[in-house]
Amino acid sequence: MADETEEHLFAAEDQDEAPERTAPSGDGKGSQVYKRYLNDLQLFAKDQKATFKHISAQMPRPRLQLSCWRRAVNFVTSRIGEDWLFLLILGVAMALLSFFIDYSIGKVVYFHNELYYLLAHQPAAQFFVWVLYPLVLVLFAVAFTYHVAPSAAGSGIPEMKSVLKGIDLPHYLSMKALVAKSIGLVAALGSGLPIGKEGPFVHMASIVGHNLSKILTNINTIYMNESRASELLAAACAVGVSSNFAAPVGGVLFSIEVTSTYFAVRNYWRGFFASICSAFVFRFLSFWVTSQATITTIFTTHFREDIPFNIPELLAHIVLGALCGLLGALFVKLNRSFVLYRRGRSGKGIWRFLDANRYVFPAVWVIIIMSLQYPLGLGKYFGGEHSYKKTLGMMFSNITWQKAASDPTLYPDQHEEVDLIVTAWTTHTSLYVSLVLFLVVKFVTAAISVTLPLPSGVFFPVFLLGATLGRLLGELTMYLYPQSVVTMEILPGGYAVVGAAAFAGAVTHTISTAVILFELTGQLTHIIPVMLAVLVANGVAQQLQPSIYDSGIMLKKLPFIPDLKRSRTYATSAGEMMRTNLFTVSYRSTYAQLLQLLKESKFQSYPLVDSPDSMVLLGSVQRAKIQQLLHEYIWEVHIQQAQAGSSSSSISSSHQSLCDFHIGGATTPPLPALEEDDEADD
Repeated sequence: MADETEEHLFAAEDQDEAPERTAPSGDGKGSQVYKRYLNDLQLFAKDQKATFKHISAQMPRPRLQLSCWRRAVNFVTSRIGEDWLFLLILGVAMALLSFFIDYSIGKVVYFHNELYYLLAHQPAAQFFVWVLYPLVLVLFAVAFTYHVAPSAAGSGIPEMKSVLKGIDLPHYLSMKALVAKSIGLVAALGSGLPIGKEGPFVHMASIVGHNLSKILTNINTIYMNESRASELLAAACAVGVSSNFAAPVGGVLFSIEVTSTYFAVRNYWRGFFASICSAFVFRFLSFWVTSQATITTIFTTHFREDIPFNIPELLAHIVLGALCGLLGALFVKLNRSFVLYRRGRSGKGIWRFLDANRYVFPAVWVIIIMSLQYPLGLGKYFGGEHSYKKTLGMMFSNITWQKAASDPTLYPDQHEEVDLIVTAWTTHTSLYVSLVLFLVVKFVTAAISVTLPLPSGVFFPVFLLGATLGRLLGELTMYLYPQSVVTMEILPGGYAVVGAAAFAGAVTHTISTAVILFELTGQLTHIIPVMLAVLVANGVAQQLQPSIYDSGIMLKKLPFIPDLKRSRTYATSAGEMMRTNLFTVSYRSTYAQLLQLLKESKFQSYPLVDSPDSMVLLGSVQRAKIQQLLHEYIWEVHIQQAQAGSSSSSISSSHQSLCDFHIGGATTPPLPALEEDDEADD
């Protein structure tokens, strides 16, 4: 097989005459350079062929000895295919990792609550534990992330968008980054910060997929192919979202929307298969640990299915979508403005203290957040002691809060849930004040918390913000239009479902949040209001701000190709955007022109063309190489001429070209010193 490949590669060189090629237009010197370039390339190819044949003839061909495990793997892959095995392993691995992280976070939060309630009737000690425990966790997350893998900080989705476009980010997909991301995420989420985990899970799944493909390269070299590696990374992104929400369909669609500008349809089955494997294993582990009756959804809703909403309510859902679009754009604006403001004020005023080292600002910010959420302080007005998962469950409840607060006996089968809602939201103040206060506090704290140097995501906080806004509008609608006005009783929980999908879609500029919501709740009763609100929210948000992930790309100055927003830009030609006053190097370039080239420009590389007339691109020349050649050759000639006393010829030959020097063997005298140019370049 190797001999056939060799014959195929070097068939053109075995002919008596080389294939006829057309030299570029220009004068005789240009043709001479071009022909010499082709002749040298042909001679090099022939020499490489002879060398390769000689080495192949000398090499022994031992009989392959495969180990038992390698034979077993080869047998399996030959029956089911390499991709199926890879995706199965990837899905199961991410499900196990996701379950382990969720379990660890639950234990960390449980221990925090136990310490807090253990010190009951001691407010000072409770406040100390309430603040100190998250502070230690956040500082640990910041330190661990920085010292193990600084690239693990942040979401991960902006970087993955660049990686999938072919950008190489060093150490971003290393195993150190996986360890730092996992442990840092457990500490950060366990502290109670208003952050999510979907972005870190996309990053972690990409790391697992990348390193798994490197391991499988030993089995089949097809995984060394760059195109195949990109396809598997795209599938890994889908697995990351699916393992986070246990939503395979929405996870695949969401990963496509947030990571890919253009998606290859052939990758669909890879993403779906791996996501289904991950979601199934994750839900099975949850069922096995929690001893549930069967595999259920994470936020199960029980809305009526005969008439889930009134037709006039669609107008309220459209208004809710518009509000989510406006607030979603404001969330992105606040996040980006804070980062830019902090950069601009670095070393000035109070920021001189906050930016003294990487631990000061996270510590101060955690103290502020936990003080606001202190259950005996401001937190008593909006259930500050409850986790975000439990709070979201209360938002999705089919209980109308104002009716439960006035008469808890209306829900005899849900008395525990009614007591929890009444205690958290209506005991100390009006439920409308509680919801507005919760919305404002979480809106600001979430937008700033995701800028901390630790693993963090943004999806779950904005999902919760949308549910809160929907619950607030639903309760207001219920108060303004009681059952005597509409056909069926208004369900504020349905508004919370609509708001969650719309707000998340507005911040991320995605439509698949609706599908994720249906998989999380297990009901399709509000499919029309949800889709309508998500579309309206996206339309509003996209006109005002980029998505939170594109904003992160711009803030981190990663390679980014923006979308064409206006139709007239499609008629713009490449020539209208290209530069015409180019700096080029050709065979006609004199040493004086080269020196002038270095002084007038600061580019690190210059195009090498055949001649200024034809402008046939032959390659590129590095700036450092031009400087080196000028130093080596020009000063050497200067010394030789000074020794020979031929100063009279220096002026006449100062404009000889590179072609004269390399082909004709002519010498060229020195030009002014290059040290100044080197200093300017540095």
